[in-house]
Amino acid sequence: MDLRTGGCHCGAVRFEVALEDGFGTIRRCTCSYCRMRGAVVVMAQPGGVRLLAGEEALASYRFNSGTAEHFFCARCGIYTHHQRRSDSRLHAVNVACLDGVSPFDFAEVPVMNGINHTSDTGLPTRRAGTLRFVPAD
Repeated sequence: MDLRTGGCHCGAVRFEVALEDGFGTIRRCTCSYCRMRGAVVVMAQPGGVRLLAGEEALASYRFNSGTAEHFFCARCGIYTHHQRRSDSRLHAVNVACLDGVSPFDFAEVPVMNGINHTSDTGLPTRRAGTLRFVPAD
């Protein structure tokens, strides 16, 4: 199990997360909310997000079906994690909120087709493409 700690920008929210498969599950999504948010996420094990501090500072947002719950710090506005729509027992965590991790640590990030979400279509989740980071010299 890959146990990590993290938090929001201002430090009000702190959490511990047990990653499902290390960083093997990183991804972005093309749904309207994720597209605007722009975060790279990694999947947590079921029940794998544990708040260490700042529960009172967390706010949440739901849209469309209302199934997924997206959490962010009400003080600094940083998205920390969300409860997944495809399986509400699971959470995805913003890698930029993990201590010592940057979304730019990953040369390639799979982008999932969230516009045509499996919960809407009944079809398996499709990959929409790949986001690449090429460092400058």
